[in-house]
Amino acid sequence: MKVGIANDHHGVDVKNELIKKLTNMGYDIIDYGTNESEMVDYPLYAFKIGEAVRDKQIDFGILLCNSGIGMSIACNKVKGVRCAKVSSNWDAEMTRRDNDANVIALSTRNSIDDLVSMINTFLTTDFKQIDRYIRRVEQIDNYKND
Repeated sequence: MKVGIANDHHGVDVKNELIKKLTNMGYDIIDYGTNESEMVDYPLYAFKIGEAVRDKQIDFGILLCNSGIGMSIACNKVKGVRCAKVSSNWDAEMTRRDNDANVIALSTRNSIDDLVSMINTFLTTDFKQIDRYIRRVEQIDNYKND
């Protein structure tokens, strides 16, 4: 499983620590930046992850910023992406199980242990193949905003 991770300037140190922990857990992590602590525009990094998911370069994405909200909004602009801002293990499980989310957005204000737990829950939870969940995901994927 290939997992991409990206962050804004708030998440450099957190991301680097997460990469170590997730790699030790056996995940293949690809770093999409930033690696600088100077202020950057988070949408650029959210788009990188979204495009990598869309283009099937990675299976799942992880986004880190101060709140996780902006990254989620930006990433969801990429067609084929279902990014959820997650604050708990329950959120992480539900967004995979019910919504087949392929990107998770997290706040760097969480502890490393909580982040690792939420990410692991997200990556190990399968989409539940129930007709109503499939139908809803298809409605989201097929929506055209002309």
